Amino acid sequence: MTNRQEFWYGPFTGFAQLVFLFRGFFRGRDLHRIFSNKAVSGYDTVSFFEGTPAKGSSSFKTEYKGADWLFISQANLDKFLADPEKYAPQYGGYCAWAIAEKDDLAPGDPEFWTIVDNKLYLNYDNSVQKKWEKDIPGFIETGDKNWAKR
Repeated sequence: MTNRQEFWYGPFTGFAQLVFLFRGFFRGRDLHRIFSNKAVSGYDTVSFFEGTPAKGSSSFKTEYKGADWLFISQANLDKFLADPEKYAPQYGGYCAWAIAEKDDLAPGDPEFWTIVDNKLYLNYDNSVQKKWEKDIPGFIETGDKNWAKR
């Protein structure tokens, strides 16, 4: 009976050990970047400031801070190259509410965005966006403090 239990639990114990060993590696990392190196999920960040977010094209691409940034036109790519900090989302593109409220990293979704004082903020989903909208100035103040610690 003992051998049977060891056989049954062995694979699960090994898996649990792997998860435990690698959890430190993944903590604080943008997991979706393991599979894609596209900043803002491939959206043209300049297009947010023009009021109509759009997916970029690999025909208009640059590398910035270790990610590929795609744009819908050469004009938008040129705007980004002239001032990337102006167009890059705040908090590295992570969810602004999660940075502020939880001091944690959650992926930002380009479908849930806000521009405040000419800065782009992304949120995780619609429910989080609604929480964010209840106190945007307060969340920005706290988020800036939390992000500065990183």
